[in-house]
This record gives sequence, C-alpha cells and structure tokens, in this order.
Amino acid sequence: MSNEFLTRFLSTFGLLEITIPQISMILVSFMLAYLAIVKKYEPLLLLPISFGMLIANVPIAGLSAYDEGGLLYFLYQGIKSGIYPPMIFLCLGAITDFSPIIANPKYWLIGIGGQLGIFISLGLAYFVGSFLSQVVPGFEAFTIQQSAAIGIIGSSDGPTAIYIALTLAPELLATIAIAAYSYMALIPIIQPPIMKALTTKKERLVVMPEPKKVTQRQRITFPIIVALAVLLLVPTAGPLIAMLMLGNLIRESNVAERISHALQGDVLSLLTMIIGLCIGATATAASIVNFRTILIIVLGLIAFAFGTVGGVLTAKLLNAITKGKVNPLIGNSGVSAMPMAARVSQKVAQEYNPSNFVIMHAMGPILASTIGSAIVAGIFISLFG
Repeated sequence: MSNEFLTRFLSTFGLLEITIPQISMILVSFMLAYLAIVKKYEPLLLLPISFGMLIANVPIAGLSAYDEGGLLYFLYQGIKSGIYPPMIFLCLGAITDFSPIIANPKYWLIGIGGQLGIFISLGLAYFVGSFLSQVVPGFEAFTIQQSAAIGIIGSSDGPTAIYIALTLAPELLATIAIAAYSYMALIPIIQPPIMKALTTKKERLVVMPEPKKVTQRQRITFPIIVALAVLLLVPTAGPLIAMLMLGNLIRESNVAERISHALQGDVLSLLTMIIGLCIGATATAASIVNFRTILIIVLGLIAFAFGTVGGVLTAKLLNAITKGKVNPLIGNSGVSAMPMAARVSQKVAQEYNPSNFVIMHAMGPILASTIGSAIVAGIFISLFG
C-alpha cells in the first residue's frame, strides 16, 4: 500500500516527466523574458508570451492551450473563435489618430510597399513546400490556403495574422500567431540593420516638416468613408476594418469619452496580456519542435524582412520624387506593427540627428499598412477561402 501511494505521489511530480524538447522551450521562454525585462523589447507582448510558453511546457500542470478543461484552454477559445482580433482592432482604433495619412495621402504608397513580404513569403511557402515534399520523406506541401496564411505574417499585424489563419489554415494558427507576435516584439532588433543597409547617411539626415493640421470634420468623416468603402469592396475584411473604424469614430467624435478611455487603457491592456499569454501557451514542445514549424517561422522572418525592404524602397522612391523631402527611414513603418515600427523609425533617425522628429510621419505608413494588410487578408479569404 505504501509503495503504491509513493508511486502515485511521485507521478504528480512534473520534474520526473519533463523531456529535452520541453526543457529547450523553457529555455527559449527565459530568453524572451530576458528581452522583455532587461532589454525592454516590447514587454507588453513578450512578457506574457514568455510566461505562457514557460507554464505550457511544464508537464502534468495542464496549462497549455491544448489541455482541455484547463485555464489557458478556455482563454484560448477567444482566439480560436475569432473574438479577440476584432476586439484588438476596436481598441487600436480608439488610440489611433489617422491625421498623418489624411494630411499626407502619399504615405499610402509606403503602406502598400510594406505588403511586399506577404506575397514573397506566400510564393516561397507554396513552391518551397512543394519542392520539399518531393525530397523530404513525410513532408507535406503547403496548400495555397496555408501559404497565404503564412505570408500574412509579413504584415507584422498579430490580429490580422490570427484572423486569416483561423479562416484559411486553422491547423497552423498556433505557429503563425507565435511567429507574428514574436517578430512584432523583436522589431527593434530586426529592422534597424535593414533600414541602414538600404539608405545613405544623407537620406537618414533628412528633416521633415511638421505634418499639416487636419480638421475634426475630416477625422470624423475618415472612419465612416473607409468602413463603407471596405465593406462594399472587400466585405471579407469587414470584421477587422469595421471594428478599427468604430473605435476611431468613438475617439474622434468626442461624445463617448468614457468608452474611449476604457478602450485605450484597461481593455487594450487586458486583451494584449490575454492574447500574449494564450499565444505563449500554444508553444508547446510537441507543436513547435518539428521541421514544418521551424520552416514556417523562417518563412515568417523572410516575410517580415521583405515587408521592411518594400517599405524602405518605396520611401526612397518618394524621397527621389519629392527631391529629398521624405526621410526613407520612415519606410520601415510600411509594416503595420503599431506603434513599435514608428518608434524604431524615430530611434534610428535620432542616431544621426538628435533633433530630428519623424515619429508622426512614420505613423502614416503604419496606419496605411494596418488598413492595407486587413484588406489583403480579406482578398486572400475571398480568393482561397
């Protein structure tokens, strides 16, 4: 009886069940926590992701997103059912001032250029996957739906990536979400080398004038027109764009300040924490430590890098057209990682001229890209769904 009791007692020790892959994922979670706490790389995202990854890989605890009946399992249903992404867009709309792209429509071009990575990664996923399926035993090629979902990682927009993965490739949701949010958080590491490699010192020193003033009427009209246009032309992008524009209308109308403040503060913070924790809780050793997942993460990095390249090159083109009035460093904001990419634009610009303030200009391409990537996602769903 005592031996049986001891055996049952010891079987509750996760330490005796832990595997090498689980230990490796826990070490990765330590690295992400270090980047969040010590280096302060987007701690609002990385900290909950790292902790979710940590607890999900402790055996027996039942704290992964896949452990049915557990805490993280129920929280994860908000992602799996597609509730959280539109809610995040609602909050983003409430904190967003669209004045930069209303005042400077040319920034739409940088936002379009920033979508380059989506299409390059889509093509690579489809053709590389097809090639590997012929030379690697047991490897399954990516379908066009899966390739489109992988490509959208290049938008650097976590909610959009989750939304399209849910629709086109739900079996890849965990991997795509982890890649999208991780690369968003690692923007300060990934983007500056690309920005510096593609620009000259003279271009980095360009000082841009203060953005034009935009009237309240223009700011109120903008979300209504955009929502109506997108719903009529690309209705599959409706849930994201409609919520984004509703949040912005609440902000700009100045008639629902209590709701606006809640969306900008507590609601957004809580959703960010829950999504980060749930995404981390999907990063179990069983779901991550395999060749197919590693390939998706690499393709996501390629998508992100080429999105940055496309935005910077488009900004360089605008610099040439305007005869030196656009600082190409804002091109990195052609990806829709809001507001992280704009902060990187500002940081790199001030390395060369401490008195140069480009952050408000950098917000223009980000806003254009946020709308653009949601529209691209809607188009993909229409074409491949």
